[in-house]
Amino acid sequence: MKKRMFLMALFGWIFAGVAACSPEDAGTVSPAGGQGTVQTPGSGSDDETQTPADPDDPNDSDTPGENENDDQNPQNMKINVTVGGRTYTATLEDNAAARAFLGLLPLELDMTELNGNEKYADLPQSLPTATFRPGTIRTGDLLLWGSSTVVLFYETFSSSYSYTRLGRLDDPSGLAAAVGGGSARVTFAR
Repeated sequence: MKKRMFLMALFGWIFAGVAACSPEDAGTVSPAGGQGTVQTPGSGSDDETQTPADPDDPNDSDTPGENENDDQNPQNMKINVTVGGRTYTATLEDNAAARAFLGLLPLELDMTELNGNEKYADLPQSLPTATFRPGTIRTGDLLLWGSSTVVLFYETFSSSYSYTRLGRLDDPSGLAAAVGGGSARVTFAR
């Protein structure tokens, strides 16, 4: 009888432990965590995936309205990204995160090197998120990891991490040389 109760308690304990975990809680180190911190992809707002905006839905908050600020017009979603003495033009996405990022500009950030393919920095405030898994990250992608870490990628590679798309450099030629091998000061301006 004691053996049976012990097995039932053990089974219940194991079941409760498994039910409390998810694949995203696996404790993977973030590709673009904050300075000196280890974050996991399952923590914070990164695991709250939102559906993309519906351009045909007039009630969708990501759909530009007729009376909105001109900065939110897709033609005005161009910014300059200056690094290593070179200025690149980037086109921002038409989403809430990119509009909020545009509202922070101008920004001069000391971006930290990570993995030989990206530079990242924490923003002064959190931005809205609409995460997705890009599969392949391309040179020139400007993405948001979590809700407050901006990442500029200077190499193309495969990734299973989730990001919110902010935009992309129109022509990222020479970006790897411009950002260099260590930290880089990057200016984002209108």
